Amino acid sequence: MDRLKTSRILKDIYRRLFASYGPQHWWPAETPFEVITGAILTQSAAWTNVEKAIQNLKQAKALNPDALRRIPQDKLAKLIHTCGYFNAKARKLKAFAEWFGEGYGDSLERLFAVETNPLREKLLRVHGIGEETADSILLYAGNKPVFVIDAYTRRIMDRVGLKPTKDSYGGWQKLFMDNLDADVKLFNEYHALLVTLGKNICKTRPQCGQCPLNTDICRHLHV
Repeated sequence: MDRLKTSRILKDIYRRLFASYGPQHWWPAETPFEVITGAILTQSAAWTNVEKAIQNLKQAKALNPDALRRIPQDKLAKLIHTCGYFNAKARKLKAFAEWFGEGYGDSLERLFAVETNPLREKLLRVHGIGEETADSILLYAGNKPVFVIDAYTRRIMDRVGLKPTKDSYGGWQKLFMDNLDADVKLFNEYHALLVTLGKNICKTRPQCGQCPLNTDICRHLHV
């Protein structure tokens, strides 16, 4: 498929999803550091359970990097137990807090002053930070134009019939970033809308009759 057609389809998908679901107000958080924390906790977890963990951290006054460094790991694990894999995630949170303090003095301004690609590489070297988590931090906490790829996005686009040449995280990300304007607001809203569609309609067993893409965009019913 040529680039012009791919770009047109991607933009049409966005328009239809936005018309159907409206703005998603994502990421739901009070501070950029809360976004970062949520991005780590939401790995393999439902957002409702992450919200409970974040609320526990707030009540314990542990939702800041200094507190995360000071709190015993076992106590931290108990506070975040609702989001699953709590021991591993406690280690990840503490690893990020240590890295953030040592490298940037707990300053989000200093952190996000780093250019996007170098910062992404640095984040990926932090224990527990993979590509999706790093990109969520860059987009939602740092307001940098990076498209986040997740399982919902892959499933929806595969059913639509838009697949990258290389079936990898980078390949899927390139599909969006090469064919859409590098716009933070667009990337933010588009990803959130795909998540909404994937969670509610385009499930493992899709409810195609309720999908705004099921007429002339998605080929799932026609193959």
